[in-house]
Amino acid sequence: MEAIKAFLKRKDIVISARRYGIDALGAMAQGLFCSLLIGTILNTLGTQFHIGMLASTVATIGGVEYTVGGLASAMSGPAMAVAIGYALHCPPLVLFSLISVGFASNALGGAGGPLAVLFVAIISAEIGKAVSKETKVDILVTPLVTIGVGVALSALIAPALGALAMKLGDIIMWATELQPFLMGILVSVLVGIALTLPISSAAICAALGLTGLAGGAAVAGCCAQMVGFAVMSFKENKWGGLISQGIGTSMLQMGNIVKNPRIWIAPIVTSAITGPLATCLFKLQMNGTPVSSGMGTCGLVGQIGVYTGWVNDVASGAKVAITGMDWAGMILICFVLPAVLCPLINMAVRKAGWVKDGDMKLN
Repeated sequence: MEAIKAFLKRKDIVISARRYGIDALGAMAQGLFCSLLIGTILNTLGTQFHIGMLASTVATIGGVEYTVGGLASAMSGPAMAVAIGYALHCPPLVLFSLISVGFASNALGGAGGPLAVLFVAIISAEIGKAVSKETKVDILVTPLVTIGVGVALSALIAPALGALAMKLGDIIMWATELQPFLMGILVSVLVGIALTLPISSAAICAALGLTGLAGGAAVAGCCAQMVGFAVMSFKENKWGGLISQGIGTSMLQMGNIVKNPRIWIAPIVTSAITGPLATCLFKLQMNGTPVSSGMGTCGLVGQIGVYTGWVNDVASGAKVAITGMDWAGMILICFVLPAVLCPLINMAVRKAGWVKDGDMKLN
């Protein structure tokens, strides 16, 4: 047993919830952002602003025409896998081999590909690390083992994992359609909490394929956390804090939440209010890429995703036009209500003596 522990330590193989559920999951979201999400944004810019370089076909592969954004989106599987490998501290040969693993697991996982990539890439990376530099023909053995294990696992479990992820996502979306008020609260609060915790709400939404009304509730919850913390901590953090939290991440407050969990009351209550308003009153839907559902106002990705969904719905005939109510709903849910409600609720929390000056100060 001691020999095994020593081997795992030497190979930097750490089997823990933090390494896989926080580090790897968070990195996967970054890989998605740098491929699928950026590709979607480029395609939207090209079509909406008639930018020929972005809207025109730049490559035709196997009869499929790709724009610049289309090529970026097509690389989402490899990008996620390499990002996971980077988070797991993979040596170069393992890291580069994960390109093929990511492509295979994402393709075989179907619409639930991100969840398949997460599992397959982690296992392949750790096995690849275990054999790395253990033989004199490392340049052959490491890629063969990493890719072999990854492709075999992809064939064995990726379709089932992908189907499971989509089934769970479908159940959440079905339940939200059936009970928009209760599920609006539940999805908004839980995804918002996930966004502020050191895990990836974006990766969770992507893995579950969370779109539609459930996606809209997720956007509401994320915005409540980001804009809420940014505005109610303005006194302590000024403009730098407003920007870093408002269009960056509310995760910056995690250290302060550990010190005083009560500073989290206002954003959570706000998300419980804006979530059902999004689902019941404004019918806010996220029909863009699922990863956008868990991004909130980070780089305005959530709002770009909602707009992209509108555009796609109009193009497909599912929606006649983008209305003033659509714009009002998005602006109120994503920006105005969190900026107003969160500080007001926090005032009550402060009067109760649960929060004091400096509790939300960022270092």
